[in-house]
Amino acid sequence: MIVTVIFGSDGGATKGVASKISKKCQGRSVDIKTATKADFENSDLLILGSPTYGDGTLQTDWEENIDKLRTANLKGRKVALFGTGDQESYPTSFVDAIGILYDEVTDLGAVVVGFTDTAGYDYVGSTAERDGQFVGLALDLDTQSGLTDKRVTAWLSKLL
Repeated sequence: MIVTVIFGSDGGATKGVASKISKKCQGRSVDIKTATKADFENSDLLILGSPTYGDGTLQTDWEENIDKLRTANLKGRKVALFGTGDQESYPTSFVDAIGILYDEVTDLGAVVVGFTDTAGYDYVGSTAERDGQFVGLALDLDTQSGLTDKRVTAWLSKLL
């Protein structure tokens, strides 16, 4: 299975998660700043990751390069999402970025896989929550960093 992980990251936390995910599934990790249309299209599983900015927006590199995603042919393609956020400091916008990416890829006809349970998190609201589940893997590296490896492993076991 060919896996491509495309991420945006400022401080390096989301990049670190992207690297961990790509290593565990023998995939490759690509920064959204250097990603090409082919990076989005040439894989069996496309994994997209982004941190959420405080008020619930996409990371800047994603915002500046969103047209790369929008011009890709994702119709019928398997896409999984992961996001990093801080549920205690930003309880009303926790991992909103993956909710934004979810809307983008479903508009392009992608098949989103890897929904996860909201149990074990303490937040007020998230655009990443749909029908009682997160649209992807939600990670809080600020207050629950000790759960990251376990959550990544469990999530990937459902995807691969």
